[in-house]
Amino acid sequence: MAPTKVGYGALLRTPGAWTFLAPAFVARLPYAMLSMGILMLVENTYGSYGTAGTVTAIAAVAQALIGPQTGRLADRYGQAAVLLPTVAVHAASVGLLIALALGHAPVWCLFLAAVPAGASVPQIGAMVRARWIATIGAEGASASSAAKVSTAFAFESVTDEFTFVIGPILAAKIATSVSPSAALITEAALTFVGGLVFATQRRTAPARTAPQPGARRASALASPGVRLLAGVILGVGAVFGGMQVSVNAFADSVGQHAAAGTVYGIFAGGSMVAGVLYGVIAWRRAVQQRMVISYALLVVGCSTLWAMPNLVTLSIAGLFCGLAIAPTLISGYTLVETLVEDGAKTEAFTWLTGAIGLGLAVGSMVAGRLIDGHGPSAGFLVPLAGAGLGLVALVSMRHLLVAPNRSGHVVAGSGERTAPAQLAGAAKG
Repeated sequence: MAPTKVGYGALLRTPGAWTFLAPAFVARLPYAMLSMGILMLVENTYGSYGTAGTVTAIAAVAQALIGPQTGRLADRYGQAAVLLPTVAVHAASVGLLIALALGHAPVWCLFLAAVPAGASVPQIGAMVRARWIATIGAEGASASSAAKVSTAFAFESVTDEFTFVIGPILAAKIATSVSPSAALITEAALTFVGGLVFATQRRTAPARTAPQPGARRASALASPGVRLLAGVILGVGAVFGGMQVSVNAFADSVGQHAAAGTVYGIFAGGSMVAGVLYGVIAWRRAVQQRMVISYALLVVGCSTLWAMPNLVTLSIAGLFCGLAIAPTLISGYTLVETLVEDGAKTEAFTWLTGAIGLGLAVGSMVAGRLIDGHGPSAGFLVPLAGAGLGLVALVSMRHLLVAPNRSGHVVAGSGERTAPAQLAGAAKG
């Protein structure tokens, strides 16, 4: 039987979709602005890419560790109950970080302030994916619904990449034309407003999955496949982090600081184009195989970055490197949805999002140190190393990515089967 294909037009006509997609876009745009804004503010006020990369890394580590916990709380208590306090804390934390940086506080103060700023980043992308599962699942289990889930994940990856195109450019433009602090103020304002509006869209939110009395609820991370995917996606995060710091440093070294956001945007733009194409193809190859192939192409693309002599060639190399990003992430999110029960899906998505953040943290920190010691080109070795290690893990342990053969997915702790759960197995291919 020929693979079922669902286009973006049919997906976006899903009843209620735009009520959460529009505010979600506003709320997730700042995700790509935060790291760039912190990087440019701290480098501007302290004069060190190493210090700037470390502060950025701490914020990303906090987001990576706390994000899955907020995802788990959203599964249990509802998205609005988690989002409302989260966006308020984020706005206050970013404001404190700005004040400390402008006041030239001791570096350790910036490290401390970066923790709540990163930990309070709202997990909008994971929440949107969970809403797609709930909304499409309400239509009933079928090959068409499973195909729509796959298209929805492709659409979300494209949206993520679009924010990574616009976010760094917007942050860099505001930082250079107004001030670095203004870029972070904009980030906090968009997060706060977008998050509040998104939280009010309760009709499309997934149902809470409170466990029965006495039942213990397992974490999504208990699945070996989820752990593998988190580790593999960590390598993709290292590509993001190494690219952000290295592109900024490289642009500085050739006297074109304002071009950094554009170069990074081209890299993310390549991923966005690949994501669009991925979502309109009716794939015959299994998703596990697609992920291995796209990850291998990512390693090949990253292998050329360190040798580029100028911004033009770096932009071209970054474009080809970016073409492998979205297919890798779409495959990862598609796989992780099949590996967990319904009541842990938001948490599972946040583990992957958190892994990106953690990889970004490590990548930006290591790249910053390499740049300070050996020049901007050395920083591009970080994306190559991160992607290379991720590929080794993926190839050697890909057998863990086969979904459990359940007689029927059940909501964690409830024992009730739901339509979204029935889509998991069909989404595998």
